[in-house]
Amino acid sequence: MQSLETLLSHHGLSAILDHIHAIVILAEKDGALIAWNRAFEPYKAGFRPNGKLGDLFTDTVDTQSRSQFKKMERWVTHIFPDEDKQNGLLCDCMLLPLADGKILFVAEIINSAPKLLDKVDRLSKQVEVFKNESETAKKLARRKEVEMSGVMAQASEISHIDALTLLPNRRKVLRQLEDEVQRAQRYHTPLTISILDIDYFKKINDTYGHLAGDEVLKQIGQILTDYIRHPDMAGRYGGEEFLVLLPNSDAQAAADQAARLCKRIRETNIQTAEQILNITISVGITEYQKTDTWETLINRADAALYEAKSGGRDRWVIKNSQS
Repeated sequence: MQSLETLLSHHGLSAILDHIHAIVILAEKDGALIAWNRAFEPYKAGFRPNGKLGDLFTDTVDTQSRSQFKKMERWVTHIFPDEDKQNGLLCDCMLLPLADGKILFVAEIINSAPKLLDKVDRLSKQVEVFKNESETAKKLARRKEVEMSGVMAQASEISHIDALTLLPNRRKVLRQLEDEVQRAQRYHTPLTISILDIDYFKKINDTYGHLAGDEVLKQIGQILTDYIRHPDMAGRYGGEEFLVLLPNSDAQAAADQAARLCKRIRETNIQTAEQILNITISVGITEYQKTDTWETLINRADAALYEAKSGGRDRWVIKNSQS
């Protein structure tokens, strides 16, 4: 089977690069910026015309050294500093030296709340000071540690939330799916998943703009928040797709839920900045079988979603076998 990169290399990748939220930059070996995707545009204005890759970092990174690039193929740091180099976005960064001598830089934002990060930093410094004082001060240090633990827990929660829809992000919902599959295997309990896709979403973006598309995603996220109850879980799977987990539920329960969601979304008037939109969704449903992994469940639900779209959209399809 051919790899994904081999298959995609024959096609234009600009649409894919502009769709993802990660920042992608192509640079010369000395760090001079050559090209970048749309995720970098909000930050580009803050750099001088001849800026280099090293200007992105709050930490000292030797962008002149090829050996340094090889040593730092992946690391976590703050990028896009202000003039005082005090604040920035915490990012999971990757440097990929290319065969032609150029460098590919990829940055995924882990936490886009600089004020929260600054608060963690200040609390950490206070804890260190208090630890060197008297027993009374050490008690105060303990209180500060507890406070800092709370802030760190909040930061961790933010890192698992999709910033646009406020639903669990792809990483979180897939991790939960892995746990639910293991639980179903161990205790022989039912498990069903649904993949929801917004019909004609590309047409919405092309016709009304990406801000209108973002508003559609936000309101779908709100509807899922209102309609999905514990222990069920809904998360943003990617783009205009959402993944719903239904532990201890069979495919019929998922179909009933899909029917309610299709009707609710069909009857919702989505108000954007300039117009009111009416949209529909398609849903692919599958129930866990004893030989399934989380990957086979996803693949089968995706195939069911494809059948729902091929059948006219605004509907759901249950697929419990590979046939």
